[in-house]
Amino acid sequence: MDLDRIFLGKFLKEMFLDTIKVKFWDGTEEKYGDGEAKFEIILNSHISKKDILTDPFLTLGEAYMDKTIDLKGNIMELLESIYKNKESFLNKADVFSKIYKVLPNTLKKSKEDIQYHYDLGNDFYSLWLDKTMAYSCAYFKDKNDSLYQAQINKVQYILKKLNLKDGQRLLDIGCGWGELIISAAKQYGVNALGITLSKEQFEKVKYRIKENNLEGKVDIKLADYRELVKNKETFDRIVSVGMIEHVGRKNLPTYMESVNSMLRDGGVSLLHCITAQTESEVNEWIKRYIFPGGYIPSIRELVSLMADNDLHLVDAESLRLHYYKTLKCWAKNFEDKMDEVRKMKDEKFIRMWDLYLNACAASFHYGVVDIHQFLFTKGLKNNLPMTRKYLYED
Repeated sequence: MDLDRIFLGKFLKEMFLDTIKVKFWDGTEEKYGDGEAKFEIILNSHISKKDILTDPFLTLGEAYMDKTIDLKGNIMELLESIYKNKESFLNKADVFSKIYKVLPNTLKKSKEDIQYHYDLGNDFYSLWLDKTMAYSCAYFKDKNDSLYQAQINKVQYILKKLNLKDGQRLLDIGCGWGELIISAAKQYGVNALGITLSKEQFEKVKYRIKENNLEGKVDIKLADYRELVKNKETFDRIVSVGMIEHVGRKNLPTYMESVNSMLRDGGVSLLHCITAQTESEVNEWIKRYIFPGGYIPSIRELVSLMADNDLHLVDAESLRLHYYKTLKCWAKNFEDKMDEVRKMKDEKFIRMWDLYLNACAASFHYGVVDIHQFLFTKGLKNNLPMTRKYLYED
């Protein structure tokens, strides 16, 4: 009697909301659920019961990367089927997070972690991102917006929320490939500084600044936000898009203290980030293969830290379904460019990345994460618009 096979059959039977067919390594097949199977799972070899019980995220993620598991059907919909089943392991991440070892995000480690993910090559990212090279949640004002238009919308939306004025100094913490700081300088006349720990992003932004004749108006530094604090730099506006997820839970107070320290009295800051409903560590598969050092803060953690630093929350907005749609676009672009990706990356990396993009899309659609934009001020500020009307005017 194959105990691993018996366990896996029971485990898979209880995992999905939809009907599935499973083909085991011994050639036998089983169908779980009523009616026609929506997905087929092929198990090419044994998967240890002990490994699954210890950490199903890591075990199944690695099994897919190594081709121990193959899938037939839409991978995003398959993952959504697991999320829709509230008893599945995907909805119980906090149970497994207790086993994860958390290392402090020192300056050195933060730099290494960022470069691990973002220095995969500008050529790689340009294959499936839009031409703005924005690698964060877009904003779909209209259901028919292209990914490019939605990323332009996102930048414009953030700049409006910041209520920028000519001559102000703007800091973008984790500026990516520079679309926001370049747009801010061109449209609002601000003096913008972007910082990143990615060498690839740094070089690309330098090129874009020169290309747009913005030397002296826009600057880019290969630096950590904590280094700016040491230099006692200050700003009228501070924005961060998709960066705080990299600082680690232990450094969240440091991040908010740093923003408070750098923001001038009456200044405005916008934080755009993935959020969790409750506090738990990111699963080990994501931390090991995609975002080392990552942590998704809860809404209450962030709001509490704002209050601790006398930063006043003005507005909070969920963009969860916008990120689902963004990730769906990225996953499709990635899969459409698979032939070109194969010229750059091996099969294990491709399966890993395809799983990551589709899993994230499923997670924002039916899962356990959200994304918010928080707008807050240093001290009370009475001259911001009293309604959101200005945000929706062209």
